Amino acid sequence: MIVSSTTDFREAARRKLPRFLFDYIDGGAYAERTLGRNVSDLADLALRQRVLKDVSKVSTATSLFGVEQSMPVVLAPVGLTGMYARRGECQAVRAASAKGVPLCLSTVSVCDVDEVAAASSRPLWFQLYVLRDRAFMRDLLARAAAAGASTLVFTVDMPVPGARYRDAHSGMSGPNAGARRILQAMGRPQWAWDVGLMGRPHTLGNVAPVLKGSTGLEDFMGWLGANFDPSIQWKDLEWIRESWKGPLIIKGVLDPEDARAAADIGADGVVVSNHGGRQLDGVLSSAKALPAIAEAVGDKLTVLADGGVRSGLDVVRMLALGAKGVLLGRAAVYALAARGQAGVTQLLDLMEKEMRVAMALTGVNSVSEIDRSILAETR
Repeated sequence: MIVSSTTDFREAARRKLPRFLFDYIDGGAYAERTLGRNVSDLADLALRQRVLKDVSKVSTATSLFGVEQSMPVVLAPVGLTGMYARRGECQAVRAASAKGVPLCLSTVSVCDVDEVAAASSRPLWFQLYVLRDRAFMRDLLARAAAAGASTLVFTVDMPVPGARYRDAHSGMSGPNAGARRILQAMGRPQWAWDVGLMGRPHTLGNVAPVLKGSTGLEDFMGWLGANFDPSIQWKDLEWIRESWKGPLIIKGVLDPEDARAAADIGADGVVVSNHGGRQLDGVLSSAKALPAIAEAVGDKLTVLADGGVRSGLDVVRMLALGAKGVLLGRAAVYALAARGQAGVTQLLDLMEKEMRVAMALTGVNSVSEIDRSILAETR
């Protein structure tokens, strides 16, 4: 199919992937209301078009945590990315590095941090979940630092996995899941050859030491539920702050009080996020939660956001609401599944172009000029 816009990648990915993988990245929790609102609340934001401004020098460049990058965009940590294209995390990081933006590697990636770091020409960001085995967490942090990871993203909104009903229907989890996945793969021969066969080994590379010989993919959601720690509290993050010498970002914040708590423990940033609508359905969309958090801690922390971002126009909207940068999750994985590294490159190029058009038509030349003044009153 022809891919001419950022939103075309979703359909291209659907056609290429086995159902269990497409539904895993496409779905959300419960009735998926928050997932839908992430997209619709952001898309409903009206921009204030301005004319006869000098917009001859529009630049999307910015700096996050002291590092220059070409766009205010980060490829978000997404588990199992290596199942969406052959050694998918490595393909994605090559595209991100060439574009001049960072990739944040998930704890539950297929390719481990050493393999992905070797494929990158920029320092990685690394995402850490709260695991019951604290000694292993310390070892994993040390391993990420040794691989050259510069920034730690600590995800705090998943003490337990959300109720993701699509996964049970699709074969990601539930009865006879393994057999159902094999049948689905047979119906996608291109994926079965390129990823299923040639993309091996299929394992959760970063957590291999605690898998005790299994891949972690047999019952992925079950493994998450058994190994994530619901007892974590703010005070438990102090040792992480002490152990990690680079920037520390707390991901999964939707309430200003939690954002202030992140500042109190010495975090450098927060990601306003509801886990892509995959945890607690019915909570605020990221677009609705972002302004109050930016107002509460924007002078203390670097505020980032994710959720519902499907285009460069959406990036501009998030920046107007108070974010300094945006994480791309689903949009990037759709592109990766559709066309591998070339797809992610095309996505980032399209997003940059869309950002430039939006900036020019709202009368701003730089990312630092984007604020709530470019939003139109619709009441």
